[in-house]
Amino acid sequence: MRIEYHRTLIADQVRIAAFHEALSRVIVSGKTSVADIGTGTGLLAFLASRLGARKVWAYETAEIGAVAEKLKSLNRMRTVELIPGRSTEIIDPERADVVVTETLGNFALEEFLVETMNDARARHLKPDGVLIPGIVEQFACPVVAPRIRDELCAWDQIGHGLDFGPARDMSLNNVYIRTLKPHELLQEGLAAQRWDRIDFYEKNRVARRGTLRWPVERAAAIFGLAVWWTAELVPGVSLTTSPLGAPTHWEQLFFPALTPIELAAGDTLVAEIRARSTEEGGTDLAWTLAVLGPTGGERERQAMSLAKGFLP
Repeated sequence: MRIEYHRTLIADQVRIAAFHEALSRVIVSGKTSVADIGTGTGLLAFLASRLGARKVWAYETAEIGAVAEKLKSLNRMRTVELIPGRSTEIIDPERADVVVTETLGNFALEEFLVETMNDARARHLKPDGVLIPGIVEQFACPVVAPRIRDELCAWDQIGHGLDFGPARDMSLNNVYIRTLKPHELLQEGLAAQRWDRIDFYEKNRVARRGTLRWPVERAAAIFGLAVWWTAELVPGVSLTTSPLGAPTHWEQLFFPALTPIELAAGDTLVAEIRARSTEEGGTDLAWTLAVLGPTGGERERQAMSLAKGFLP
């Protein structure tokens, strides 16, 4: 167990404030029951208890649950019951009025959020109960600054007559956690488009796919995609990892282009993103970048995936 990771979560006041506000809007003191899935140190469960939740079931499968137990005793959280184990593996769980989970990663779904929420809605939530988050949307925007891609192409700087191209290409078939600034994005980030929307009140597929199109009016060089998410915790309360939003402990993701893409006025950049994230298979990502000319003909296509970025 690495306590440092959990310290970064606790230090993220934007995150804490958003979840506290969401919980405060749906908890009726003395009446509401809450299930906190992936409780970690117990923070969200403790906030729910402090807000008056009648009962809180806090699920945690990792070793950090032992720390949460100590913190529960220290803070006299008598309405909180810590349950060691993954929520999807609990037989006949108690149903709660509110299910809350903060199992969001830099890539929104990397902690198997879809599987968790499908099960939470079906087995942990009372009819007409509340899910937090209720909706997650994923966005992408072309990156017009070479900074991060140049970093990944250090293989080209070795010199001495050596060619490390295959190693460079493997680097470019990976996804990187980075902080991007608005000026590094197409139209200062205002060109961002949504490529995925998940309503957790419905049963959702673990495989996600989206296609985006950006017509360009002036020449531009594209070095990859920036990807982030926005979660509606409850109506009126959201949390985002957008580079245009308040900084959090999360960052954006950088999906590199294999080679810089030169766009001329009248061209259209087309991006397709495919994702699958499960506990059994982990997270798989693939992305394609293509250029359509003014008449609609495809002039260039690059296909990248994590499968190409790992050693066999």
